[in-house]
Formats: sequence, C-alpha cells, structure tokens
Amino acid sequence: MVNTLICPNCKKTIELTDALLHEFSEEFELKHKKDMKEAVRLAEEKAKIEFEKKNSGEIEKLKKQNEQAEESLRKKELETVEERRKIEEEKREFEKTKKQEEEKIREAAYKEATDKSRLEKLEYEKKINDMQKALEEAQRKGKQGSQQLQGEVLELDLEDQLKTQFPMDEFLPIPKGIEGADIWQKVKDEGGNDVGSIIWETKRTKTWDKKWLLKLREDGRKVGASERILVSEVLPDGIKSFHRIDKVWVSSYEFPLHVARTVRYLLLRIAAMKAAVSHEDEELKEIYDYIISDAFIHKIEAHNEAIKSMEEDLSSEQRLTEIRWKKRAIQIKKLDTSISQLYGELQGIIPKLQDIELKELDSGEDD
Repeated sequence: MVNTLICPNCKKTIELTDALLHEFSEEFELKHKKDMKEAVRLAEEKAKIEFEKKNSGEIEKLKKQNEQAEESLRKKELETVEERRKIEEEKREFEKTKKQEEEKIREAAYKEATDKSRLEKLEYEKKINDMQKALEEAQRKGKQGSQQLQGEVLELDLEDQLKTQFPMDEFLPIPKGIEGADIWQKVKDEGGNDVGSIIWETKRTKTWDKKWLLKLREDGRKVGASERILVSEVLPDGIKSFHRIDKVWVSSYEFPLHVARTVRYLLLRIAAMKAAVSHEDEELKEIYDYIISDAFIHKIEAHNEAIKSMEEDLSSEQRLTEIRWKKRAIQIKKLDTSISQLYGELQGIIPKLQDIELKELDSGEDD
C-alpha cells in the first residue's frame, strides 16, 4: 500500500513507504504524547491556578471549618476519653462492688450452707440418737419380753410338773391384788381333804434380792397359805440347792419337786397330828386348833415383823438422840471451861474477888 503525505510548506506530495510511515508514525506518536502530556500539565496548572484564585476564600473557609471540625473532634475525643475513663472507673467500681457483693453472697451462702449442714448434722445425730434409743428400748423390751417369756415358760413348766407329780392336789388361780405369786397349790390327803396350801413364786434374774422373801410372806398371808416356796435362778450366798430362810423355802430350778415333797409331807403329818389329838373340853380344843392353825401363825408372824420394824426405828432414833446428847454435853463442857477460865483471870486481876463454886459437868465421854 502506498501512502502519500502533502508537505505543509511546499504543498508537495510525498510518497510514504511502510517503513517510513512506521518510523514517522512512531515519532509523531511520541511527539503527540509528549505534547499532550505537556498540554494536560499546563491545563492542570492553569486550572489549578484559576481554581485557587477563584476558590481561595472557599478554601480558607473550608480550612477554618476543617480546623474547627478537627478541634471539635479533638474535644469529642477528649470527652470520649474522659467518658471512657469514667466508664472504666465505674466499671472498676462496679466490678469491685460486684466482687464484694459476690463475696457477701458467697459468705452468706457458705454460712447458710454451714448452718444448714450443721442443722442437718444435728438432725442426723438426733435421728441416730433416737434410732439408738429406739433400738436400745426395743432390745430392752425384747430382753424384758424374753425374760418375761422365759419366766412364764418356767412357771408353766413348774406347774405342769407339780400337777403331774401331785395329781390329788388342786391348783387355783392367784387372786387379784396379789402381784408376784405364780402358783397356788392346795394340798389334799388321800381322802381329798384339805391339809394346807403352798404359794409358789419363780424368779429369773441375775442378782438376789432379800425383799422377795418379805413380799412372798405378805402374799402368803393374803391367801392363807401354809408354806411359801421361792424358786430362783440365783440363790443367796452359801445355798446351793434349797433351804428355809425367814419362813420361806428357797430353791434352785433343779430341786423344786424335792422341796414340794418335803413340804407336803410336813403338812400331811401336821394334819394327821391335829386329827389324832382329842380334848374333852371342846373350848380348849377350839383354842388349841386355832393356836396351831395357819391363820394364827400368820397373825403372829405379821405381829413379830411389825415389832421388829418398830424396834429398828426405835434403835435408829435412840442412836440419833444419843448423838445429840453427846454433842450438847460437849458444848456445855466447853462453856463451863470457858467461864471458869474467865473467872480465874478476873481473880488474877482482882485478888479480893470472892470465890464461887462452879458446877463440874460430865464431859459425856462415857456415852
């Protein structure tokens, strides 16, 4: 392709080859770009100068506004910092108060938990103590019931043995108002006649009590028993099988039937002797029968026991009276000695003081 170019000076047509056109185009483009850059720079500088001239007041105003805005911003920043500091201070105070409140709450919760735990512990200990007491009471009642049951079993067994051994005798229930006695045996001879009665009591304890004898004697009087027999697991010192103590037969559980045979034999012999005695005078016979009767013997026993009790009380009161006499005699002796010494001292001060006779008192040492 052939390109032509008209010279602006001579107006001649110049033929351009591709190489020349390319070289020319590059130079033109470079120059054009350079001119364009310079033109743009100049235009920008001109526009800038014109803009600055035109808007110099606005710029100043904007600068002032900008400075005011910056100052306001700084103030706001300071206020924000102060506000933030206050917030931080309030936050720290709040955290401190919160911590104190939490500490108080923890202490209150700990105290409440401790009190609750203490109360629960006390309740638990009370429950344990109550359970222990209930267990001990149950054991005691069980033991007591067991002992009572064992006593009842022994009582029934003894009664069965007596009924088997002495089928002719009559066994009656213990009357109301008599506590302690267990068996009431009426002894009969071969003809079925009453010859006397025996009241029995069983004891199953670990220690001996002599009060049992007095109680059984009283129970015997109430039913008019001829003899009293106490069967005990524990016997008084010195007794291994059976013995008669204070008008009461005392036996171990191994020998009650031996004692029963002995007592029945005595009752039968006494009844036989009573039947064999003959008196011409009916009144004397009645008196004799009454004297040898169980009722008379019981009355004499009760009378003797009452006298013995009164003698013991009188002896005790006599000892107390003698102690008071002794004390008063010593006090009077001290007063007599004191006044004698005082009168002697006065005679030492006043030699002409008349002698007086002072009564000599017994010191009471012989008492």
